[in-house]
Amino acid sequence: MRVTMPGLTAVDHEFTVPLNHDDPGGASIRVFAREIADPAKAGDDLPWAVFLQGGPGGKSPRPSGQAYFRHILKTHRVLLLDQRGTGRSTPAQPAGADYYRHFRADAIVRDCEHIRKALGIPQWDTWGQSYGGFITLTYLSLAPEGLKACHVTGGLAGLDATADEVYARTYPRVRDKTAAYYRRYPEDAAKVERIAHHLESNEVLLPDGDRLTHRRFQTLGQQFGMSDGYESVHWLLDEAWHGDRLSDVFLYEVMTITGFIGSPLYALMHELTYAQGAATEWSAERLRPKDLDEPGTFTGEMIYPWMFDEIRVLRPYKETAHALAADATWGPLYDPVRLAANQVPVAAVVYHDDMYVDAGFSLETAARVGNVRTWITNEYEHNGFRADGEKVTARLMDMIAGQV
Repeated sequence: MRVTMPGLTAVDHEFTVPLNHDDPGGASIRVFAREIADPAKAGDDLPWAVFLQGGPGGKSPRPSGQAYFRHILKTHRVLLLDQRGTGRSTPAQPAGADYYRHFRADAIVRDCEHIRKALGIPQWDTWGQSYGGFITLTYLSLAPEGLKACHVTGGLAGLDATADEVYARTYPRVRDKTAAYYRRYPEDAAKVERIAHHLESNEVLLPDGDRLTHRRFQTLGQQFGMSDGYESVHWLLDEAWHGDRLSDVFLYEVMTITGFIGSPLYALMHELTYAQGAATEWSAERLRPKDLDEPGTFTGEMIYPWMFDEIRVLRPYKETAHALAADATWGPLYDPVRLAANQVPVAAVVYHDDMYVDAGFSLETAARVGNVRTWITNEYEHNGFRADGEKVTARLMDMIAGQV
């Protein structure tokens, strides 16, 4: 299907790929992708770029003239990939751990290569946002011959960082972001404590029937890593109360933000992005600081086993989640030797204050991968690609071209 809207033309594609690429005759799944181009250039033979969304478990953006693609579309057509299990691809569904072993970055890369060859594209560029940058490193490890140039926004993973090492650095950053939030909105400290005490003393139900617990309320802190994160929580608290009960507006928004609606794959796969040769064993839960039990504290981009008991969307995945967390047989996602010898040009923006992807790990990786140029900035939070897309994309493309 072809659709033209202000600023771009979109064409839908569907591909059938093996669930397990090592067993091409076995079960298959559907992978959806949407091609976008400048309407004035839709018929031109433009080079291709594939967009690798963050997550894991996030569908590709739905096009509506976003500024963050505008500069890329001046010279390229872009394929917006709904990674397996997301969006219009075969959706995530309750299944065993053996099924979800095939949903990591290596499988996504092999889907990309299947699609690239099906479309007859000799090579293409990649744009990797957040987890999409992790996938980019796996792509460079497994199939660099398919790549012309790579652009990464806030997504250079630590090549051998374990989940424990990641969370050892993440928890202090969340604490710092929370402190910065209260410096900006000091009056919110009393509001947060009031809600925390209310949730501890009362059974509060969300619109879908889930109980809103204090620890689920704390996960709103995952917003703090975005450019508008403090404001989104501040204004949510501004309308939190209707008399002596929490308002319907507040409860509905909290349910939506914290309920993994449409993204159970994120909860299942998040810690597994750091699993190479060892079990994660619920790393975020094991490393959780005890002071997070106190009112007024927040957590960030962490997945906890209690979520699979307390969150309606995740309950059907509980057994699978525990099996995946206990699995110690994960293979490597990156090839350090091949990455060290990399010849594909890579331009990466590293956000100095990134709450989700540790800048220290990112710079260590940049030093270990050949042909990488980095732009280090504290001008943006983790969503710099969306917040100031034209500037960010233009800068990275100029870096690849050797113009800056």
